[in-house]
Parts: sequence; C-alpha cells; structure tokens
Amino acid sequence: MLNKDVIIHKIEKAFSDVKLEEGIGLWEAQAIDDYASSKEQKIARQKDEKENWKIFTAEILNRCHSSLSFFDANSMRFHLPAFIISSLNSNVLDPLFHLTYLSTYTKKQLSTLNNVQREAIISYLEWCLDEKEYEFEHNDIQTALKLYWKNNT
Repeated sequence: MLNKDVIIHKIEKAFSDVKLEEGIGLWEAQAIDDYASSKEQKIARQKDEKENWKIFTAEILNRCHSSLSFFDANSMRFHLPAFIISSLNSNVLDPLFHLTYLSTYTKKQLSTLNNVQREAIISYLEWCLDEKEYEFEHNDIQTALKLYWKNNT
C-alpha cells in the first residue's frame, strides 16, 4: 500500500517549478463556466494565482472544482497538484474524473505533463485503488492506468 505522505512529496517535487504561464487561471475558468463575457473573464484572471499552486486552499479548490473542466494543458499542469494533494488530505473533491475519463479533450489537457509528473499521478491513482472510498471508481482507474497513464510514460 502506498503511503499518502510519500505521494504528496512526489507530487510536490514533480510539480515544484510549475507556473501557470499563459494558461487559464482558476477564477478565469470559473468565469468561463459562468458564461461570462470576455471582459469579465479578463477581470477574473487578474485575481488568478500564476506562480505558486501551493497557496490554493481547500475552500478555494472546492469552490472552483468545475474549473478543471475548462483548463487548457498549462492550467491543468499548474492546478492539478493542488487538487490531488488536497484530495489526499480529504479536503477537496477528488480530480479522478479528469484523470480517468480520457476523452480527446482531457488527453489534450494532460499533454504537457512530463514523465516525472505522470509517475506522480500514477502513484496517486494507485493509492486510490487501495482506498475503500474509491471502490466505485476502481474499474475506471484501472482502465485509465492500463490504457493511458502506464502506456505513455
């Protein structure tokens, strides 16, 4: 069984230097989800964190959980570690759907992850397989690991 603290360390190390760059920010994605105008999206982006994904609180991540559906590849790479770590600490809704429902769009969102980052995510998914709380998602996790995550590292 994988140790949660070891996985958190792997995630932190793998994503330590990741910045948002030109990716869609957390609040900007919420504005997109709310069908806000381009002007309102730009205003929302002004309050987005772009440098340090570690500052996101569970409260903010829960409030903005739907942002995961509107991220581009840079956004996903920047925000995903915060969602995973908060999920490991049972503080936020897990991002499993976005890691196991691998449509063409979702694969594009995950396309900028390097091998170290992918390995850290694989550790998280394998940890989920050991948790009774994720029993319902086991088939989806196993399929995603076999067909995507372990097939592309």
